[in-house]
Amino acid sequence: MFAQPSGAADAVSETLLKTTKSWDGALYKAYPSGQPEVTVLRIYIPPHSTLAWHYHPVINAAYVLSGELTVQRRDNGQQQAIRAGQVLPEMVDNAHRGFTGDQSATLIVFYAGASGTSITVPITVTATH
Repeated sequence: MFAQPSGAADAVSETLLKTTKSWDGALYKAYPSGQPEVTVLRIYIPPHSTLAWHYHPVINAAYVLSGELTVQRRDNGQQQAIRAGQVLPEMVDNAHRGFTGDQSATLIVFYAGASGTSITVPITVTATH
């Protein structure tokens, strides 16, 4: 499964993800215009935690270093669980959240955006009676 570049006796490369769509099957659109900017975050989510609803206006992918995380779409409740060693191509412009069970989760998330563009936008949820 590993490809060894020519001339690099000890280097190995493994493609973890190559996709044109997010985990829910939506095709990615064009990158935002402007100066490209790459952001990489390490995110720790404690056990039994639920992140706030949010969306990403830019393409991004999460690599799970440890633990397990379930992501959920807000509009239809669709879920996808990911665990250590797996990669999740995130949704763009679609509200979602992540939650953990008995284990914490540590992620490395790579965002491909444009300078001055937000990478995460919180969704304000109002209670209805």
